[in-house]
Amino acid sequence: MNEVLSQDEIDQLLSAISTGDIETEEVTQAADQRKIKIYDFKRPDKFSKDQIRTVSIMHETFARLTTTALSAQLRSLVHVHVASVDQLTYEEFIRSIPNPTTLGIINMDPLKGSAVLEIDPAITYSIIDRQFGGQGEGSKISRDLSDIEQAVMEGIIVRILGNLREAWSQVIDLRPRLGQIETNPQFAQIVPPTEMVILVTLETKVGEVEGMMNFCIPYLTIEPIISKLSAQYMYSSVRSGATTENLNILKDRLAAIEIPIKAEIGVMELTMRDVLSLTPGDLVRLPNTRISDEMILKVGNKEKFLCKPGVVGKKVAVQVTTKLEDIEKDEFEELIAEGDE
Repeated sequence: MNEVLSQDEIDQLLSAISTGDIETEEVTQAADQRKIKIYDFKRPDKFSKDQIRTVSIMHETFARLTTTALSAQLRSLVHVHVASVDQLTYEEFIRSIPNPTTLGIINMDPLKGSAVLEIDPAITYSIIDRQFGGQGEGSKISRDLSDIEQAVMEGIIVRILGNLREAWSQVIDLRPRLGQIETNPQFAQIVPPTEMVILVTLETKVGEVEGMMNFCIPYLTIEPIISKLSAQYMYSSVRSGATTENLNILKDRLAAIEIPIKAEIGVMELTMRDVLSLTPGDLVRLPNTRISDEMILKVGNKEKFLCKPGVVGKKVAVQVTTKLEDIEKDEFEELIAEGDE
């Protein structure tokens, strides 16, 4: 930011120049020491720093989920983490990846357009080797995938896309689908070469083999939700989701849980000898209990209602009369005392 000089400072500066205390060249050099940022109109910045930071946070979650999923599926130590998030042209991305490689064309429903998930050949062949029962060694030669190997990688990518949906859930209900797999980058022209993209680079290690996974998202695809790519929006959506949508989900799940309900006629204590001597037809007298008394209905092990016994059709039933929470403690004690009499 340029500083505005006051009139006194201007007068002092002119006085110093006229008296020779300050050379004119020094003033010119000081004026030239401005911070100049080069702007390339061929590749304009379309993502702010806050948006790039938010994308990085989202894919750190994706990396953690992918680490767990691949470790379980490959039964090997897998580590995935975000190395960088950059914006560049699609042509620069295509030129930066090897040929052949594994390119998954991802349909980004409900967003329009596609994205590209590129997996380094070393990681690809290490995963395939583990899936076929090997030690997870990468291929030393550069070649295209066979039909069987391509089918194996399709299963791996589909599993990874499930993690991607969860990582994006705070921004959009993303439903990514694998369209096809290409090995030649030149055949994966999803946007014009000069179109800006955001590139998430993930350092990946499978056993002892290290490589990169790149997730390339064109600006045209992500443009409808670009305003949501901010930390403020994500945090607000988390809070609102916890009080509305998530609460409704919890209520629905709790409503389907079955819990035992039992009506308790009365309670008494017997010795083990008396219990062992009981036979069909014996009468057990319940102390402090009358036939006109209401029974206690328990939900689980908690006393919740008072009820009366009855019959519905040919089945024994109880009718709820009072909710215990609605009875004051003193009234409930009086009710128990009346029963004792």
